[in-house]
Amino acid sequence: MGDLTAVIGDNEDYQGRRAGYNGIHRLTHRTNPNSLFTVTGLNLEHIFDGDQDLRGDAKILFEPRNFPMTLTRISDSEAELHQEETPTFHLESWTRFKIVAPHYIDVTFRCKPYQHVFKHGYIGLFWASYIDAPENKSIYFRDAKGWVQLCTQAHANQSTVVPVDNKVELKFTPKTREMLYNNFSPLRFQRSRLLRAVRDAPIYRHVRSVGRDPVRPFAERRRAAVGDRGRLGLAVHHPDVRRAPEYGYRARVVYRERCSRAEVLNELRTWKASLKETPR
Repeated sequence: MGDLTAVIGDNEDYQGRRAGYNGIHRLTHRTNPNSLFTVTGLNLEHIFDGDQDLRGDAKILFEPRNFPMTLTRISDSEAELHQEETPTFHLESWTRFKIVAPHYIDVTFRCKPYQHVFKHGYIGLFWASYIDAPENKSIYFRDAKGWVQLCTQAHANQSTVVPVDNKVELKFTPKTREMLYNNFSPLRFQRSRLLRAVRDAPIYRHVRSVGRDPVRPFAERRRAAVGDRGRLGLAVHHPDVRRAPEYGYRARVVYRERCSRAEVLNELRTWKASLKETPR
């Protein structure tokens, strides 16, 4: 579809890769036959509450990886992943991927909590993209003054960037394991304006809540000896899940040849205009 070809998959094994990864298993551009990802991209990696996920049980830490998903092919350009209510966090989710010409993937994520089991009163969700050897390992985003560059020096070292207008302080149980999502950078980004350079092309994500309560997005970038992993996360404060039965976000991933920063902002304007035309 346009410049992009994608393979969407559930968390079963895929072409020699072990089970436990979901999302965009393969993404290629017309100008590059090699997949952008070493394993997968936009992989739903963690559900977290800052307590149960940090106590050493890998099946809980990686619950979205370990609990079965089903894949439905909607059309030649659209597919949806569905995960039924999970055993620990009791969260059901749906992730829909749609390729839009010439170089977009539109993502719609919805989730529904069935029990109030989140120890610190918020639902945390974390995605990983296993990016293959980008030429620039930095993440670029905009704050109130302009463009900002961040390159973390080590795994889980000031790795999470929150919005400039963030008012939610996530709590984590003391003396539990350190993760990417509980190590925060002093930098801040303007909500809905996130760019990162990948190989010779940028990926841009615009995040918007489709639930009644605000979504708190954050982003993380880690350096690695082999490849690079980009992260996207959401945390939603929910005092009572019975009053807000569904949360989610919509995003656009842009994978295209290198362009100017002005063109990146034009992509943002185009995406915002398309949201106004499309019902939630």
